[in-house]
Amino acid sequence: MATLWIYPSLLFFLLPSLTPSQALRNYPENEVTLLDTMSALGDLGWEAYPAEGWEEISVMDERNTPMRSYQVCNVMEANQNNWLRTRHIPRDGAQRVYIEIKFTLRDCNSLPGVPGTCKETFNMYYYESNNPNLWFIKESQYIKIDTIAADESFTQTDVGDRVMKLNTEVRDISNLSKKGFYLAFQDVGACIALVSLRVFYKKCPLAVLNLAQFPDTVTGGDSALVEVRGSCVNDSEEFEAPRMYCSGDGGWLVPIGRCVCKSGFEENKDHCQRPPSAPENPISILNDTSVTLEWSPPRDSGGRGDVIYSVHCRKCAGDGKTCTPCSTSVHFVPRQFGLSIPKVLITDLLSNTNYSFSIEAVNGVSDLSPTPKQQVIVNITTSQTVNVILKERKSKDSITLAWQGPDRPNGVIVEYEVIYYEKNQRDQNYTVLKTKGHTMTVEGLKPGTTYVFRVRARTDGGYGNYGGEIELETSHEDMLAIGDPNQATILAVSIAGGIVLLIFLVACFVVSGRTYIHPHTYEDPNQAVRDFAKEIDASTIRIERVIGAGEFGEVCSGRLKLPSKREIYVAIKSLKAGYSEKQRRDFLSEASIMGQFDHPNIIRLEGVVTRCKPVMIITEYMENGSLDTFLKKHDGQFTIIQLVGMMRGIASGMKYLSDMGYVHRDLAARNILVNSNLVCKVSDFGLSRVLEDDPEAAYTTRGGKIPIRWTAPEAIAYRKFTSASDVWSYGIVMWEVISYGERPYWEMSNQDVIKAIDEGYRLPAPMDCPLVLHQLMLDCWEKSRGERPKFGNIVNTLDKLIRNPNSLKELANSSVWEDPTTPEFSVTTVDEWLDTINMGQYKDNFATAGYVSLDAILYISLSELSKMGVTLVGHQKKILSSIQSLHAQGTHVQV
Repeated sequence: MATLWIYPSLLFFLLPSLTPSQALRNYPENEVTLLDTMSALGDLGWEAYPAEGWEEISVMDERNTPMRSYQVCNVMEANQNNWLRTRHIPRDGAQRVYIEIKFTLRDCNSLPGVPGTCKETFNMYYYESNNPNLWFIKESQYIKIDTIAADESFTQTDVGDRVMKLNTEVRDISNLSKKGFYLAFQDVGACIALVSLRVFYKKCPLAVLNLAQFPDTVTGGDSALVEVRGSCVNDSEEFEAPRMYCSGDGGWLVPIGRCVCKSGFEENKDHCQRPPSAPENPISILNDTSVTLEWSPPRDSGGRGDVIYSVHCRKCAGDGKTCTPCSTSVHFVPRQFGLSIPKVLITDLLSNTNYSFSIEAVNGVSDLSPTPKQQVIVNITTSQTVNVILKERKSKDSITLAWQGPDRPNGVIVEYEVIYYEKNQRDQNYTVLKTKGHTMTVEGLKPGTTYVFRVRARTDGGYGNYGGEIELETSHEDMLAIGDPNQATILAVSIAGGIVLLIFLVACFVVSGRTYIHPHTYEDPNQAVRDFAKEIDASTIRIERVIGAGEFGEVCSGRLKLPSKREIYVAIKSLKAGYSEKQRRDFLSEASIMGQFDHPNIIRLEGVVTRCKPVMIITEYMENGSLDTFLKKHDGQFTIIQLVGMMRGIASGMKYLSDMGYVHRDLAARNILVNSNLVCKVSDFGLSRVLEDDPEAAYTTRGGKIPIRWTAPEAIAYRKFTSASDVWSYGIVMWEVISYGERPYWEMSNQDVIKAIDEGYRLPAPMDCPLVLHQLMLDCWEKSRGERPKFGNIVNTLDKLIRNPNSLKELANSSVWEDPTTPEFSVTTVDEWLDTINMGQYKDNFATAGYVSLDAILYISLSELSKMGVTLVGHQKKILSSIQSLHAQGTHVQV
């Protein structure tokens, strides 16, 4: 969605939805950026004169990331001469630099009452200088680069239709010799917005040819070639002096000479290549019967850039000497062999079992080498589960427990965790208690009621298994005095973490807390933060760049380095200055919620900073951002199994939340984050503000805002939010995933959506959607919430589909997109038809391809659309759907 703002009474500017990733990534490797305004973290601070000319503004892109731009529009007055000058730009040794400018410009004819002096061009200049702090440069000192004109200007109609018309122009300046230069822009009477400016130079990147390495080389000041002398790679020697020429466009040309392998070495392509050394610094993070392995790349890559990793698993006997290969029931995520990243999650291990994992690095010549592949070994022991003896003391409203630590803990015991709930009420409500001590009193229980208890221990390596269930009933009246041994009941139970002896103690340690506790139930909200979020020293955080903006302040990426821990990437939400105490409480409430969750498909809270300013929330960093944006960016690029894997992760996270009694209320692809391994994690636990500030939300007749397109009917009508309403929303998320981020219900209004759902309409299967997945969506959209599947059922269903990919081959009966908003057509031209379905931007494409009459378009194929330049999958589907409607409504088409 574009960002629109109004210039007083005269100018409407339309800025495109550019994201920082577009400015920071995907540039050719032979380009080096000197200045990029899209990556600016604050004001650009350029010089503008006169002061009433160019104006610096801040706008938000589609991901709420702040962008700094400049605009000017003094068209009502003649003889304009408005200058804008950048800061000093160091040239970094480059003799020739390129300037890429993106801008929007208003059509003078669309401005009523504007005199004929209105312009649709502006001028660009530069000035070389060794001084980085010049405060004034005379106009006559500048050297003109060019007059810049817009290929496309926009009008008032474009603003109304929210049509983006972004111009991109690239110019270059050569033969630079001083330390740097200034750029300047002169406006002589135009309505213009400078959206972004990027200054870069080209180089010939490091290359290896004929066993000779040629370093990064900056191109010459003009089109002349730069001669570069190469150096022989390891284990080779000169046969004839190696040389190449670096061209002006950053490409290597005219290789001369070569190196040859020394005696005893064999040439392979451009290197005397060899297998890599072993991976280094392995780290294992154990959690129950799963383990995450991470390691550093080999110190020696073997002279190649194609190093990949494989992990071999062996199960070992108690002596650690007799080992056999692991069974096929052990799973590796994302895979066991051919890993491109140094990390793997291994699941479904056996409890109380020794495992040995060997991690090997290989490259393209490993199989040619007679030497064994280099490996690093990691040994772990999964959590133990053994019998325990339990003693308990009970009264009419409390039960007191005490225990010894395990004999052989799998690391240092950090805390013990006890879970309990009323018998037969587990799915409705249960409570988790935690303590670092060995005693606990559970209070506030109902008299004469049976409760079920389970215990586990947590070490530095993670949680052990919960053991077997212990049923204990509170008395109908108080029991005998504390210390009466006749009142002790002895039971046997299975507890994770080792042999735990639960004995009666006179002094008891009281700990209580619910599985999910709403922060607003605390009399002191700050206590909720202290209970559920770890305080982090601000000195351990390094902020690197702004990646977005939230309700309370900026969102940045950075690094966190805790003592004795490895450095990790994190996302940092900061509370802007001038906040009220209520804003501080609301800001930290999200941390109070996230801190109660511990699941691989829930965004992980690392901690908070509350003892200094700014107040911050630190979470794990998700490299690929929100799921909806990620899917749109990679439209059609994933296999159906990969998409189902994403759905499975989301469902697993929601099962965890549901089991804890937490209702999300705003489950949507925009609130799912994706990391570099395509792992999807549920996020956005901002309580009511999630709905109040959601752009997709709409007011309902019962008050408050609700994201209509994702919300179950009973939640819209009666504000009845439950796990069942989250299941409805999950069905919409499934639809978003299969359609690669298509907007649910397309351009239907919120009221039309509510009416259609009430009348029984459900979203049709997206194109190429497996039948079983659409059926699962329909199950999630049952009108009666009691008939919808539980998240546990959904996870099981998706697991079966992943294990049996053939079940995904049968597609739903939807060869093209069924858009319920497609009107009956009464049109006479192709242009009218395209306007009717809001695809008017493709008029020139159709005309150029020769489709000038309605009868000609009736048999357009998908491949033909692609050839015509209609490459967005969503647009292809909409056009094909409309053509199908033209076939079906032929009597309404006036040809």
